[in-house]
Amino acid sequence: MHVFIASGPYAKLLLGAMKHSGCSVYTDRHFSCEDCDGKVSGGFDATTSQIVLCQNNIHQQSHMNRVVTHELIHAFDHCRAHVDWFDNFKHLACSEIRAANLSGDCSFSNEMGRFNFGLKQHHQDCVRDRALRSILAVRKVSREDAEKAVDKVFDSCFNDFAPFGRIPHGNNDAKYAYREFQNRNRYYANL
Repeated sequence: MHVFIASGPYAKLLLGAMKHSGCSVYTDRHFSCEDCDGKVSGGFDATTSQIVLCQNNIHQQSHMNRVVTHELIHAFDHCRAHVDWFDNFKHLACSEIRAANLSGDCSFSNEMGRFNFGLKQHHQDCVRDRALRSILAVRKVSREDAEKAVDKVFDSCFNDFAPFGRIPHGNNDAKYAYREFQNRNRYYANL
């Protein structure tokens, strides 16, 4: 985890964007590795602003990188948008859509590993499905209510790429987005 946070372009960008938004992250305080029930790989605890990594359900570095990225997107949303996780179901749905879209959860290689194939609208379908699964894993709601919440906010949240500026389709895209983030003020400084 420490190597990915220190050198992974996804983590560096998200941590830098959070710091820029006024939220500092300390690995010893904001990350916790625990044994978890079921198939859950991680979570974001809004009450403590802590990312929980399920050490008994994460067995590969690439999986851990995706989980950390997914949860850091929730932490970024919590910092930037002051998400009402408990009383506003649309806020939760939006953050889950963004995390599924931007973390690599629906990358081509991950979908191939799940034996999910498709061409037309496959990425959007995957994001919708992963967001729905995440909501059902953390809230006791009907599938129908979760689907309504996802559908209501899907277009605007799917197209919110902050802080990446685009959907990162791998480390190279994330590195490019990180460089853009680092240089965001250069243009205005030269005016």
